[in-house]
Amino acid sequence: MTNQAHEREIDMVGLEGVTAQQLSDVIGAIYDCALDPERWPATCRTIADRCASTGGGICVHDLKQVQNDQLFVFGYQPEFLEKLGSRFAESPMAASDIISNVGDVNSLAAVPQQLLESRFYREVMEPFGLTDMIWFPALRTGGRMASLHASRNDKKPYYQLHDVHLFKLLSPHVCRALAISDALDIRALRSELLEKTLDGLSAGVFLTARDGHVVYMNAAAERQVRAGHSIRLAHNRLSAVDPAARAALAEKIEAATSADAASLSSEHSVAIPDGRGGGYVATLLPIENGERSGILAPFAASVAVFMQDPVEVPLMPGEAFARLHGLTGGELRVLLALSQGLDGMKSAGMLGISEPTVRTHLQRIFSKTGTSRQSDLLNMLHRSTPPVRNENRVL
Repeated sequence: MTNQAHEREIDMVGLEGVTAQQLSDVIGAIYDCALDPERWPATCRTIADRCASTGGGICVHDLKQVQNDQLFVFGYQPEFLEKLGSRFAESPMAASDIISNVGDVNSLAAVPQQLLESRFYREVMEPFGLTDMIWFPALRTGGRMASLHASRNDKKPYYQLHDVHLFKLLSPHVCRALAISDALDIRALRSELLEKTLDGLSAGVFLTARDGHVVYMNAAAERQVRAGHSIRLAHNRLSAVDPAARAALAEKIEAATSADAASLSSEHSVAIPDGRGGGYVATLLPIENGERSGILAPFAASVAVFMQDPVEVPLMPGEAFARLHGLTGGELRVLLALSQGLDGMKSAGMLGISEPTVRTHLQRIFSKTGTSRQSDLLNMLHRSTPPVRNENRVL
């Protein structure tokens, strides 16, 4: 058995009812969605089918407009989606997403008793026959966050470890595809203004031929090369200044053009440091196959490399504060409720917990943050929340 085949066999450990070929097909479909979002509805259904789910889709949480949009959803009653949108801020998912990393998989029934006792379950899920939801935050950019989710009704058991494992295998690919879709205005890509659109991106876009030669750079990529701190061109090939990153980037570009690249079962992101504490993250996408090959055909390219400064993506409100002070999801939910001007009793009612539990969480937050009064705590939170940049793009 080859090393590659062995790795695939390891990847399949813990999955039930999903073959290696099916997993490869799903991953390939996810990457086709990167440049053709109209494929997401079918892909979301395929992902849901692989874990015996009755509903699913992608939810976008707009923190600036304080609204939630369900994209490509299926299997839900309209009344449920309306209630989920209006009550999302008090759901276990909201706080969990803030303290989770992009790609971290969660399920509501990870602790079944806590779910069943929650007000969110009783008032939002149970009336519509839903028993569990599984999801992961897949994109954070500007004032928005997107997550991919699936759900089960009362005819199915809670999600099990093999379901979580499947989502963990798929989550990095979904995150990467959504990030690329967010960077590229797909509707403009389908117009004849392709180069103008690419030049308007803040991320650097390098298109390379199969032999590694750069056949196109957008304006941001040209600026990155001119700066010369992290990335440069060597004999018209993309090269990192850092030796270790240079070797890793070359290896990933070669892997992305290999015959097996369609399965995309390995990591295709590379850190490109600048030696001064900064740098870029390079994301690679093969573009020779599927819908993306037709869209970028004028460039005769095999690989797209997206070069992004991770510092340019702001944190969600509360995220930096929670991570800095080690707050749990429950503690953060209480803090966010209090930050909306609610007192302990109203916070307890909104969150579906008792008032003593709110007080216990608050005392733990005081201890972790070194504060003793609620006003001082909220002032500290508001000072730590970064401003959100204005962005006009929509997913």
